[in-house]
Amino acid sequence: MQYDIAAIIQGYAQGYFLMADDDHGLDWYGSRDRTLIPLDQRFRYPKSLQRVLNQERFTVAINRDFPAVVAGCANRETTWISDELKEIYLSLHKTGFAHSFETWQGDELAGGILGIVIGGAFIGESMFYRIPEGSKVAMVKLVERLRQKQFVLFDAQMMNPHLERFGAYGIGDEEYQTLLHKALQRRCSLV
Repeated sequence: MQYDIAAIIQGYAQGYFLMADDDHGLDWYGSRDRTLIPLDQRFRYPKSLQRVLNQERFTVAINRDFPAVVAGCANRETTWISDELKEIYLSLHKTGFAHSFETWQGDELAGGILGIVIGGAFIGESMFYRIPEGSKVAMVKLVERLRQKQFVLFDAQMMNPHLERFGAYGIGDEEYQTLLHKALQRRCSLV
């Protein structure tokens, strides 16, 4: 199936995101409150994770196995990633907008983060792990990468206890739109 990539990117650039409902119908959603992962000194992680990072148990890759990351993110009892949304992510990946930031243990995919890059904005869609600590290491290494590449915004969309442990914080829509506009003026590349 062909998708209107420009229209999809325009939706994300306006602050909306795609989700499937319980009947697997796809629609655009927005939020008055957005969750951001800080790209400054407010970013933090549990001390126990520092030990894992020091042990260098995982290697990091970008887009090494994008389809496997999409599948891993969707492989849950209840998921908002329908088959159609998986296809959209694959189309966005082929056109250079969607990326997977992965951790590997040898030849085994340990975890990953699925996101969309528009200008200097990284819009995190989902994350998963197969090996404990795999997605947490991916988060730390992704933030390092976004800082290095001078991204403005890491949008995590909705708060959860896992993200709070990394210093995630909420902002209102007006502040979010201002930050998003600033991010869209940048030309950043994850790879």
